[in-house]
Amino acid sequence: MILVEIFIMGVREPPLSTPLSILLLCLVLQKCCWKPLVHSAIGQSDGRSWKSLKTEREREIGDTGTMSVNADLQKERAAATLDSEDFARWWAGGASQLEERRALDRRFYDDPDFAEAVHPSCLSYKERYEQTVARSTRFLAKLRQWQREKQPQLDLSVNTLRDFRLLLSGSLGTGLFQQSFPLRVHFSMFMTTLLGQGTEEQQAQWLNRSWHMDGVLGTYAQTELGHGTFVRGLETRADYDAERQEFILNTPTQSAYKWWPGGLGNTANVAIVLAQLYVKGKHYGLQSFLVRIRDERTHEPLTGVDVGDIGPRLGGNGVNNGFLGLHDVRIPRNQMLMKNAQVLADGTFVQGRPPLLLYGTMVYVRVITLKDVLFGLLQAATIATRYSVVRRQSRIDVDQPEVSVLDHTTQQAKILPQIARGVSYRLVSDWLWRFYEQVLQQLEDAGGGAGGGRNSLPELHALSCCLKAVATDEASQGVDLLRKSCGGHGFLSSANFDSIYGLTAAAYTYEGEYTVLLLQTARFLVRQYVDSLKRKVLPPSVSYLRDTARLVWGKNLVANCVRALEISALEQVRQAWQSQSAHKTKRVSPEMASNLAGRQLTSAAVAHAHAFFTRNALGELESLRRKGDLGPSVALVLGELVELFVLDTFLRQSGCVLRWNGGINGTQLRFVERRFEELLAKLRPNAVALVDGFDFHDRVLGSTLGCHDGRVYERLMEEARRNPVNQEPVNSSFYNHLLPMMRGKL
Repeated sequence: MILVEIFIMGVREPPLSTPLSILLLCLVLQKCCWKPLVHSAIGQSDGRSWKSLKTEREREIGDTGTMSVNADLQKERAAATLDSEDFARWWAGGASQLEERRALDRRFYDDPDFAEAVHPSCLSYKERYEQTVARSTRFLAKLRQWQREKQPQLDLSVNTLRDFRLLLSGSLGTGLFQQSFPLRVHFSMFMTTLLGQGTEEQQAQWLNRSWHMDGVLGTYAQTELGHGTFVRGLETRADYDAERQEFILNTPTQSAYKWWPGGLGNTANVAIVLAQLYVKGKHYGLQSFLVRIRDERTHEPLTGVDVGDIGPRLGGNGVNNGFLGLHDVRIPRNQMLMKNAQVLADGTFVQGRPPLLLYGTMVYVRVITLKDVLFGLLQAATIATRYSVVRRQSRIDVDQPEVSVLDHTTQQAKILPQIARGVSYRLVSDWLWRFYEQVLQQLEDAGGGAGGGRNSLPELHALSCCLKAVATDEASQGVDLLRKSCGGHGFLSSANFDSIYGLTAAAYTYEGEYTVLLLQTARFLVRQYVDSLKRKVLPPSVSYLRDTARLVWGKNLVANCVRALEISALEQVRQAWQSQSAHKTKRVSPEMASNLAGRQLTSAAVAHAHAFFTRNALGELESLRRKGDLGPSVALVLGELVELFVLDTFLRQSGCVLRWNGGINGTQLRFVERRFEELLAKLRPNAVALVDGFDFHDRVLGSTLGCHDGRVYERLMEEARRNPVNQEPVNSSFYNHLLPMMRGKL
């Protein structure tokens, strides 16, 4: 029995090295009933099924196969009151979704073709690109096979592309491509733009080929070397030649070169190019054009096309970001995307749906970016939580051994609020996607927004701007804080914080730079504030702008904090409006008035985002409770997390809150701080079970510090020994350089 127990628990070097020991083990296994014996050895006391234990053990093994689980992590999991499997089922959207995702993970992670022979940080930039392309083609082929088995007849829609993109940017795609990969933009932005801006005829010509990658590998080329978020300033132009019914595209200056599109460098052969349209010298604004940039058969750049990779970046070095110059490149008239606007054969320009819909791709990406950054934040939080249990540092009681770092309140205050933030972002992101779908339906029902009915597009635009800006800012700060919480080991590439931070920090800028997005939201807020003064009906997300009542501090701390944040947002919007108005009285232009009031405007947008995040997260939590979809332990922990998120947001914004809520005193503030610390203590016993519930496979975390088995120090040493520099006892540089230098006796 003892031998079987040792064998099952996976001790790295069990006492089975002698022939006699091996013989004894074989006899024991031959004489006993295997499954019941295993069950009694490792799982009888907790009542779990053999199948669940086997699945759990397989997941614990991860990539090393023979490592046992760290004792401290085992104790944490045994003592937790939260059932991590219950949480995982809710997090995945249900038991069937969880099992489907795990089965898909196994399909790839058990395939030796997708194993990492060497850590990616040891590869050159060129080697990493070539390896990423090779792996991504195998990945997509295998993923398509799975899709055909699951759904033979696939209906291409925005939801289909969103779900597919979440596969590419979610746990599976991250596990295989820690630095992302070049074809993500093809499925997210390129195909989404075809759906949103292409006519039925254009979709028939391009969409199916794009989905099957039949001679079409796409990218979305908007940003230029000299212009980014300010799209009206883009310089690339398309002149219509009515005689030949063609558009002539040019990047007339160096700053007009397209710069940054993912996959553009060496991968894509077709680009959706945003360019300023000119017909007979008259400007008709930005339009989208399908431009083939590389030969379909040879992949050589076409005549007039200057294209390449922009070079290594802080993160996301598998994306193959590129530059693109166009010099008298001609395309047929039907390669202008014409669902929202058309150029007829004779050059007549016809405006259809509102011009704002041209930017629908950006709104779409901003909406789903919230899911991307919460994913990265929770990856980092999982690594930091597990490592903080395994790592022991200092004594709390002088008569006791060193404790897990997570037992220190200061460490809990670094990690647990980031988990709460990630979970709350998830609740809000689910709501935001439903709102996005609702707005799309409104536009369809109103004939593309041209006629009656409610139009929530401005509200969606404003929300997607400020939520994307604030979430990416706070998530990137959170990932870096979590890295710092892991001490020196967090600075190693093998800890994988560099990849997570790089992708999270990139989201701060792409598809809308932080400050520019805040200013766009602020313009909406000021307009709504003016409407509130005129007693007009306000959109739901800003209805608090009409509530001028002062804060009445009650017994419900969470309600007090949310209301205080809304009052703070209201007052900052009021101040921004007053500042703008004051500048306008000095006879400056409206644009200059906005510039001079820029600090007040951005502060108002940030305050609005915090107020919305907290109010909406609480609302979504209540909705889940009413539906009865949450188990008791999940409901309890989820409630504690959302409450912690609200209190943490309140405390982090306390400067603004106290400025605009004069009735809050020191005693009331201390009540909030005390409850914040109580929540840390309540969540501490469930910290490991909670991050287990996010169900990140070890490959997804890609970290020596965060694996499910907690064997941190063994993995650190293994990764160091795997380093190519350590594959020979003496490096050639010694003979070529160091030895001659020493002989020269400097």
